[in-house]
Amino acid sequence: MPTSAAPPAPVEEVVRAPSRSAKIRRTFTGHHLLHIDAYSQTKEELPTGKYLYIECLSGVGGSSWRIHYYPNGYDDYCDDCISVFVGIDRSAAGIEPCRALARFSLLDQAGKPVQSHVRTATRIHDFIGDSCVAYSRYIEKRWLEKSEHLKDDRFTIRCDVIVTMNLPAVETTDASPPPVKVPPSDLHRHLGNLLESAEGADVTFQVAGKTFKAHRYILGFRSDVFRAELLGPMKEGTNRESIIHVDDMEAEVFRALLVFVYTDRLPDDLGCMEEEEELAMAQHLLVAADRYNLERLRLMCEDKLCELNVINTGSVATILVLADQHNCPRLKEACFQFLRVPLNLLDVVATEDFDRLTQSYYPNVWEEILGNTGDRLSVENDEGVQEKSRDYPGN
Repeated sequence: MPTSAAPPAPVEEVVRAPSRSAKIRRTFTGHHLLHIDAYSQTKEELPTGKYLYIECLSGVGGSSWRIHYYPNGYDDYCDDCISVFVGIDRSAAGIEPCRALARFSLLDQAGKPVQSHVRTATRIHDFIGDSCVAYSRYIEKRWLEKSEHLKDDRFTIRCDVIVTMNLPAVETTDASPPPVKVPPSDLHRHLGNLLESAEGADVTFQVAGKTFKAHRYILGFRSDVFRAELLGPMKEGTNRESIIHVDDMEAEVFRALLVFVYTDRLPDDLGCMEEEEELAMAQHLLVAADRYNLERLRLMCEDKLCELNVINTGSVATILVLADQHNCPRLKEACFQFLRVPLNLLDVVATEDFDRLTQSYYPNVWEEILGNTGDRLSVENDEGVQEKSRDYPGN
């Protein structure tokens, strides 16, 4: 005989609403143990589409419930499986639509759910009329027959039903709590103080005659170049007492790089520099960022150089080389925009820096410039437009 658990007392919970009112949600739960005592017999006697009808769970949420057990599946698509359905018993008097969750669980011999065969509806279902929750491919028959859960031609399925009912909203005097003001992160300030105090520092750098103390793990986790140098196979000879010499870099540039590594920001005093100093710092820091593979810092320096608007006849050649060597496409395009103006290009190619650049340092610059500006230079004067050309290197 199927057995039904008596519905427990309803559970009440208060759900706060934004408008100083509350809803009382009443929840009813109940379960039924569906014992299949003659599995083989029901499988032989009931073909696909036929089911055992079990009335159960009377009074859960004011409704009576029914379970359909299909030993050979609901239809041809699932005839290799056991199907189970649960819905409201329409034959009971005074039944009204309700909202509920349903769950089916295959039980093992100890009466505990078999986790691979626990099926819970993903949302609350509206049970109206013939509507039901169905699992047409609930248990594959071949799997069940080989499992330890079918013993003496018997197994058990548990069906749980959770009915929710909302009572009308009622006023409440409890106001919403005031919002919590969360301050912005100041992690950068603490790490900046750690760099400045050198507390716990375990590595020392010497750059252009100045000494900097730092923490190898912070450096290593921010830069894979530092990681290889300080934490990887290259770390030999970099113990706490050793000094790492950094060549080809100014001390202030290395200091700015360390500040960025610790705080993810540039030093505050960079904004107080004269334009020429700021330009030089941005260029040197871009080179340092590329050297230590600090991509965000490299992009910040590229953006700063574009923002400063310092590309002119005297600087464009140097900046173009810098942009090309350190993969700065936006900065490179800014140089080409300047050179696309014919007068600018004529002035630039007449400089000694440009001749030195094209003859030795960057011999392919002409090909790239011509690809972006054209191979003829035209200058407008008082007598009209006169085309001028120059003996390009290599011609």
